[in-house]
Amino acid sequence: MPKVTVIIPSYNCEAYIAETIDSILNQTFRDIELIVVDDGSTDRTQEIVKGYGEPVRLITQQNARVCAARNRGIREAKGEFICLMDHDDYWFPEKLSRQIEEFERHPEAGAVFSTFIRWYRDKDGNFPAPESYDRASVTDDTDPEFTGWIYHQFLLDCWMLTSSAMFRKEVFDKCGMFDEALPYSEDWELWIRMSRHYPMVKLNRPYTLYRQHPLQGNRIVRDIDYRTVLLINTRKKWGLCNQNGRCIPRRQFLSQLAIYHAEYGFNHLKVGNLRPALASFGKAWLTDPRQPRYILYIAAAIAGWKPNW
Repeated sequence: MPKVTVIIPSYNCEAYIAETIDSILNQTFRDIELIVVDDGSTDRTQEIVKGYGEPVRLITQQNARVCAARNRGIREAKGEFICLMDHDDYWFPEKLSRQIEEFERHPEAGAVFSTFIRWYRDKDGNFPAPESYDRASVTDDTDPEFTGWIYHQFLLDCWMLTSSAMFRKEVFDKCGMFDEALPYSEDWELWIRMSRHYPMVKLNRPYTLYRQHPLQGNRIVRDIDYRTVLLINTRKKWGLCNQNGRCIPRRQFLSQLAIYHAEYGFNHLKVGNLRPALASFGKAWLTDPRQPRYILYIAAAIAGWKPNW
């Protein structure tokens, strides 16, 4: 039985999938199985994956979106630990071995994750070589603010990038898998559920490159503000404190929630959707009335202003 199962949900990623797979096969930790669940690609993704032969197990399915592909891989996984790697990201070679070390030190932990580097194109339109990043200047220890019971931290942001994490397989048995009805914030929603049952460990040194490009799902303007819906519902269900009594102050929670309302408004305003933009700016002000800038955003939007960032 493999120690670690790595699952890649793929969809029309012929430009990046080989670099992603290579970064997994080049890990210093070798006791892995690698599963690619292709979600109905229509480009050369499946052909490229098949070219790797036995080191990579390819599972194909009709397009059902990323949550269904991840869940299929989790059900097929044989490893004691599971990693979920997005099809266009990259791992530095010590990523898996370093996380296994932390699980041995923290047998109570359900997940070990690290910081990550946003991987942008350079002025020539190319992604810089992974080895060009200076990671040695970051200490290779754990972050005490995000190690242990960290439910309260997830009330502010989705700190754990999917590609940066490793999980005990038992976590999915206890907490469930990805909600396939959610098109966005599905990872955040699952991390919150996990954080109610398991402590986690965060590594300070980045071990993942998070590729940035226009086709990413977080750049789509959606009809529902899934982030604020998630946070409002989570607070109603579990409150603002974690299992050992550490809490997020109510004012801090509301301030961050208002920021998310405003960001959703900006996204709609940039594409010309005035009505949902105004509604979101209004929600931001009602959530955090101490901030007059939300009223100014409403006035500016009515006057025809559009953000250009």
